[in-house]
Amino acid sequence: MNERLIEFLLRSEVANLPKEKQSLYKFIVDAEDSLVDIAETVDEFQQLLVKHSPYEQAVNHFNIPFKEIVYMMDEIETELNMKVSKRCEKVEWIDYTDQFSRSVTANSSKRIYLFIN
Repeated sequence: MNERLIEFLLRSEVANLPKEKQSLYKFIVDAEDSLVDIAETVDEFQQLLVKHSPYEQAVNHFNIPFKEIVYMMDEIETELNMKVSKRCEKVEWIDYTDQFSRSVTANSSKRIYLFIN
């Protein structure tokens, strides 16, 4: 399955979460992403995760015990994975490359798809 499609479906499902779950999920993912942005290697990223734990940041931000944060994130990620997987199974790919003018697709190996969910 196309990685961009999966990212799109994930964002769509995150947007459909209840506000409390959405806030927690986005907070932790954004904190992790900010660490990815500054890390130059995988090892450095892992060190930053330990030093600036997004889960610990969430504990302080939301005033929720660490165990509960971990449980909630596990629950949210399981829910999201299940919903994205179900949507991936339902997606129907339709090749629309020939429907566009030759100037759009000329000299290109790109294909244009419409997906129906």
